[in-house]
Amino acid sequence: MSEEPLVNPEVANMVGDWKGYVEAKLGFRNHWYPVRFSKELDEGELQVIELLGERLLLKRIEGKVYAMRDRCLHRGVPLSRKPDCYTKDTITCWYHGYTYRFQTGELVNILAVPESRLCGRRKIVTYPCDEAKGLIFVFLGDEDQVHPLHRDVPPGFLDENVRILGKHRIVESNWRLGAENGFDTLHIFIHKDSTLRHFREFNFPLGHTALDGAVTTVEEEDGPKGVEDDFSKHNPVWEGVIDGSVVVKGPRSDKVQGTSASVGTSIWLPGVLKVNSFPVPGLTQFEWYVPLDEKRHLYVQTLGQTCETEEEWIDFQNKFETHWKPHGLDGFNGDDIWAREVTEPFYADDYGWVDEMLCEPDSTILEWRRLASRHGRGIQTKQDLR
Repeated sequence: MSEEPLVNPEVANMVGDWKGYVEAKLGFRNHWYPVRFSKELDEGELQVIELLGERLLLKRIEGKVYAMRDRCLHRGVPLSRKPDCYTKDTITCWYHGYTYRFQTGELVNILAVPESRLCGRRKIVTYPCDEAKGLIFVFLGDEDQVHPLHRDVPPGFLDENVRILGKHRIVESNWRLGAENGFDTLHIFIHKDSTLRHFREFNFPLGHTALDGAVTTVEEEDGPKGVEDDFSKHNPVWEGVIDGSVVVKGPRSDKVQGTSASVGTSIWLPGVLKVNSFPVPGLTQFEWYVPLDEKRHLYVQTLGQTCETEEEWIDFQNKFETHWKPHGLDGFNGDDIWAREVTEPFYADDYGWVDEMLCEPDSTILEWRRLASRHGRGIQTKQDLR
């Protein structure tokens, strides 16, 4: 019997050159995803995480992080239900004593059947881990597809002296709605009342449309794949008019001379946004939309700043706590979160991808969908969860 597809095949066949994007409801395999901040996993600590529909065990052993599927080979029970770690680098199933090594996933012993021929011949699935800029990344995919981390993070993220601060939280929407919300130039309309405007060094319009030459794709073979949008090549709208009357205006301040033209956004596989000069010049926002399952994603929000001295690093940390976290990551991005969650029901049955009515500024989103379909290295399916 064939398995029921994760995505309605009728819908997937209707969307043309971004079919692969629609099919990636659980995300793209064979990519690196951030799952926790390094400081959140102590030496010897075991944590359960979700990623692309899979439950994984994370453990730090002698400083290095390992990821193993949270499912015993014997009867399929979750090892995390009662994690028995009799040695620092093994975990024993609480049910029948099957014991696995974290570094390799190898079944090293069955405590009640020590002479079993299965020992040393079977493995639980494990996935590579890496740490960079204070984040733990997991490569969820196939062994023969593992590639360097730099191919799955935006340009500049790994640069020397760039320091990263941030937070993460679960959002009740599919990861694609998170990615499109971030890259959607028209959604700036919902931020017109954000408290972040009190700290801005530029004015935001009600909306803006990309002109010729604003949107470009980056598809170098050995680098990250993404779509860039240059706001300096946009047509901004500062006043909203109904029946000839101005009913709303962009939150402009005479004390601020610049405009959002100084900002530029870009989105990169497997689903990470980069916003230049935001919330203010000198900072860069990097945010990931990490698939947990079909209806939830882990929203990993970070800000980066180049810090040449310890004083600059301390100042960045202080302003992060007093300015950028409460008014940016919590306030400004809080608008984004509820917008995604309210959008989720429309796309949940897949027909939203063909029933939506996009307009001119949404051409940037379509470019992202096409690029993701071209360069995603594999689509997570129900079969992969077995």
